[in-house]
Amino acid sequence: MKPSLKIYMFIIAMVVALFSLTPTIVNADSNEKIQKIDQFVKEQKALSKIPGISLVIVEKGKTVYERNFGYADVQSKTPVTSNTLFELGSTSKAFTGLAILQLEREGLLKRSDDVQKYIPWLKLKYNGKPQSITINQLLYHTSGIATSTIYNIPKSNERNALELTVKKLLDQPLNRQPGSSYEYATLNYDVLGLVIEKVSKQPFDMYIKEHILEPINMKDSFVGLHQVKSNEMASGYKIGLMREQNYTPPIYRGNVPAGYIISNINDIAKWLKLQLGNSQIYSIDKKIIQESHIPDQSVEPFDKDTYYASGWGVIEKDNKQYLFHAGENPTFTSYFIMQPDEQLGVAILSNMNSSFTTAIGQGVMDLWEGKTVDTIHSDNLQKLDKIVSLLCVIVVGFGMFLSILLLTTLSKIVKKQRIKVTLNMKRTLLLFIHLLCVAIIFALITMLPEILAGGSNWEFAKVWGPTSITLLFYSVIVSGVIYCLLGLVKIFTKKCIRTP
Repeated sequence: MKPSLKIYMFIIAMVVALFSLTPTIVNADSNEKIQKIDQFVKEQKALSKIPGISLVIVEKGKTVYERNFGYADVQSKTPVTSNTLFELGSTSKAFTGLAILQLEREGLLKRSDDVQKYIPWLKLKYNGKPQSITINQLLYHTSGIATSTIYNIPKSNERNALELTVKKLLDQPLNRQPGSSYEYATLNYDVLGLVIEKVSKQPFDMYIKEHILEPINMKDSFVGLHQVKSNEMASGYKIGLMREQNYTPPIYRGNVPAGYIISNINDIAKWLKLQLGNSQIYSIDKKIIQESHIPDQSVEPFDKDTYYASGWGVIEKDNKQYLFHAGENPTFTSYFIMQPDEQLGVAILSNMNSSFTTAIGQGVMDLWEGKTVDTIHSDNLQKLDKIVSLLCVIVVGFGMFLSILLLTTLSKIVKKQRIKVTLNMKRTLLLFIHLLCVAIIFALITMLPEILAGGSNWEFAKVWGPTSITLLFYSVIVSGVIYCLLGLVKIFTKKCIRTP
């Protein structure tokens, strides 16, 4: 054999050997990533107190990782599976945004249209002057509708709940000039949901089910809790007294377009693949999907190098573009993030309101891309719960102390050790000061959410905050009543001084 032929044969053998080793190397690399992700998620789940998590990674059209952690229902010890249903929260907005683009493609609306073309009675004002708001401005959160409008979403499971919710905006002025700047307001997408109803002449939930979910085979997903006919629905939880607490919030059917798609991780994997352009189902035009990812750069970014598209945040980081969105409902959270160039997507669903869900989802994306991940995360609701739980202990303890004093005083009255007195000038002044103090305490309690959160109320705090907030509220009320009674008893009675 000629030397040159031997060299060629050697090179060929080396190439064959290299290619035979590559799958093993790639597989080993993937296994290492999976182990790191498993460990990371378990550690963060324990810190967060989240009962159940469902997680998926898709890459180049394939599901490369799918895991479920913890419980769909803690009491019955029902484990989370890939069929477990979760509320998505605001990651639902991308479905509504896509529906608007579909209707525009069909020639039924234009995003440059004034929303009053479809909802004539929706006349909103800024600084007392009527304003024109376009569909685009609703899509991109530049309509001027205030973030705080979420406080006034009505509780309702009626068919007309969506219209009732949008009508709440009539009583609230815009917070800024439409088109001038970004301000996230969940009701922007409820208005879009009503536009979809008016244009399609179908209820919003039916339109999304028939024109988006069914065409991409998201057969186990629903539009609103009223549609759910499955025993796979996870129980929802909130943090309270430093542990998970089961809680059933009111139904906000009028907020479905902004936050109440119900889905499982199997169907969300299909949604991610569709967004990344490598779905096997092509019933929705790829160009519409791509168009929904184009951000509005006519206003300042809402975060560093971050703009808003049609239900997606778009950020440039490390010379790569990422699409992302978090979802948050009173007892559920979700987070989706995608890197289109790598055709890579991560989705996480959880059955607790916790910012750990976003942190875990972002961390999983970083680990899959070979980056280091920050394992230290702080959740504001957890911190608030710790403070409120401590206050509960103090207030309950103080209430018990006042109760003992009140019972002791009443016992002395029964035993004739204290007797009734008529009010003199001094006691009348004490009565006035006492009642004034009690009135101030109760007024402050009533106004506290509005003072701390600008326009909020106790109903909103009860639904969205830790369960310990409700306990603190009633503890303060009860302690206040006991304090009021004790003061009155002391003022209207005095010690009986017996003469020998």
